Amino acid sequence: MEYDLIENDGVLTLKNQNTTIGFVRFNELGEVEYIFVNPLFRRKNFASKLLELVGKKTGKRIVFQTPISPLGEKLLSSIKDFN
Repeated sequence: MEYDLIENDGVLTLKNQNTTIGFVRFNELGEVEYIFVNPLFRRKNFASKLLELVGKKTGKRIVFQTPISPLGEKLLSSIKDFN
C-alpha cells in the first residue's frame, strides 16, 4: 500500500490519496501522547510503523503518557516489542 508521511511539530501522519491512515503525537523525549489509526486500516501494522518512526525520529525509548485508554491498552498488548 502506498502512503505519504507528513511531519509537523511533534506529529507524524500517514496518508494515502483518499484519507488519513493514522497519526501519532509525541515529544522529543519519545513520549507518545496520542496515537490513532483509522478503523479501516487497523490490524495492518500501521500503529507499529508509526511507533517505529517516532523511535527513529527521537532516538529515545518510547513511553506512553497516561492515562492509557482501553483501546490503547489493547494496542500495547498486541505490539509487545515495539522498542
